[in-house]
Amino acid sequence: MATVKSLQVDGSRLRIDWADGHHSVFHAVWLRDNCPCPECRHPSGQRLLDTRSIPDGIAFAAARADDGAVEATFADGHTARWAAQWLREHCGCADDAPMPARRRLWGAELRTELPVHRFDDVAAGGAGLRAWLSAVDELGFAILADGPTEPGTVTRVAELFGYVRETNYGRLFDVRSVVNPSNLAFTGLGLGAHTDNPYRDPTPTLQLLHCLSSSAGGGENTLVDAFRVAQDLAADRLRLLASTPIRFRYADDDAELETEAPVLSLDARGALAAVHYNTRSAQPFRLTEELVEPYYAAYQAFGRMLEAPEYRIQFKLEPGDLFIVDNLRVLHGRTAYAPEAGERHLQGCYADRDGLRSRLAVLSR
Repeated sequence: MATVKSLQVDGSRLRIDWADGHHSVFHAVWLRDNCPCPECRHPSGQRLLDTRSIPDGIAFAAARADDGAVEATFADGHTARWAAQWLREHCGCADDAPMPARRRLWGAELRTELPVHRFDDVAAGGAGLRAWLSAVDELGFAILADGPTEPGTVTRVAELFGYVRETNYGRLFDVRSVVNPSNLAFTGLGLGAHTDNPYRDPTPTLQLLHCLSSSAGGGENTLVDAFRVAQDLAADRLRLLASTPIRFRYADDDAELETEAPVLSLDARGALAAVHYNTRSAQPFRLTEELVEPYYAAYQAFGRMLEAPEYRIQFKLEPGDLFIVDNLRVLHGRTAYAPEAGERHLQGCYADRDGLRSRLAVLSR
């Protein structure tokens, strides 16, 4: 519990010295903007105060610590009160800057502790569902075992935490070998690690794949934590892949999709936020003469690392098994298989990561 040792007002700034030795400085405009009183905040938690209505140059008239809280009166006469713990958690100092969501990077060592959960435990909701969703949020993927082989199960799993994202492939899609395929996924060819649908804006954030039958030899699934790979990439190559957009495209008789994104996308703090890597749908790179060789060196280095055994895990889905991946972090692929030697039939669908995190947050209350 945060305890205020002392506080001091200096015009538009409020300095708080905490009992643990830390100190914070809050500006009057920021505190006024975050007043929690009923005039400024609806019981739903949504804001009633419009930031634009705050007077320019707003300052403090007085402030005091009181019973685990801080109360301040502004020069315009408005009084607000904040819990000391809330203020401590919202200190704007660099040491307290927000960290990324729960995330544990991994390599091939994870193959001995795969996040496998029983289908029935997860489908029952509650703690079982929370544990599975937490694994997805932390590791970027998780597996369900011993589920039914009923077609359509994959969408019902997605609906345990959110909504199916329908695309030109439909509400769900079948992954098996077909004659005259429009996508290499519908062949028996091996597929390298890739982001699904990078040609779509926005790119689907979650993909689920459910095994209905698996009698063919080969066809094992491969996964790689592309964030871990990017962490080990040389800094100059990371900068190139993050600063140079490339185009992705897909077209068939009914759809034509194209968009542009860098292989590595960084957020406003410079942290890695997304990976778009798919050699099958990448279009010719548009590079200046001086960028051609260094960009290809970076692109090839990253791609080769994605397939390196120290980063990749490999497993075979049995009928009824399902896995989910964070499509912008964990890239998936498969080994080749011979359709004439047996059957391999998966069904897949897409969903949104914000729905998963929302459900996880509710279950964690």
